[in-house]
Amino acid sequence: MHVTDKPLNTYPLWLRPFFWNQKRKYGQVLKPGLIWGRVPKLFATVAVLYGVLERRSSPLEPALRSLVTVRVSQINWCRFCVDINSATLAQRTGSMEKVEALANWHDSALFSDKERAVLAYTEAVTHTEQRVEDRHIEALKPFFNDEGIVELTGLIAFQNLSAKFNSALDLPPQGFCALPFEPEQGPKDV
Repeated sequence: MHVTDKPLNTYPLWLRPFFWNQKRKYGQVLKPGLIWGRVPKLFATVAVLYGVLERRSSPLEPALRSLVTVRVSQINWCRFCVDINSATLAQRTGSMEKVEALANWHDSALFSDKERAVLAYTEAVTHTEQRVEDRHIEALKPFFNDEGIVELTGLIAFQNLSAKFNSALDLPPQGFCALPFEPEQGPKDV
């Protein structure tokens, strides 16, 4: 890690419930939370945005959100994100099949037309050498209204923020998913 965390008792009191909740949910405090917590207002802002994107009333079902977060994490070489988001994807889908196939989703029959449209859009938004084209948006329209496309775009942008932050600071995986890290395989024109 390029920046170290601090002892829990040195973080502001109002941040400690976040860390307690992480320990209750994951069995440990998450390193990214401790690093974001070095700038408490920034941590709070990121936590609120994450909460909005992960709300139950989201137009994006939980497993689809997880597909997006794992794929963005792979592209951005975020070992921590691949670890935790893969565990969440496996939990939400009830198996490791899609987790194991995701880096090569183009070649897999496991993914629905909706998931393929979302993953192609996710890659177009995430890869800097690509751009979003009309065909990406048109492929989403049978599945999402404009608000759904905005929410999907917000999720992709948020996960890029998170993955780039964690990757840049070399935050390690914390052992949530026994899956070897698979870095980005390179963009494909889909």
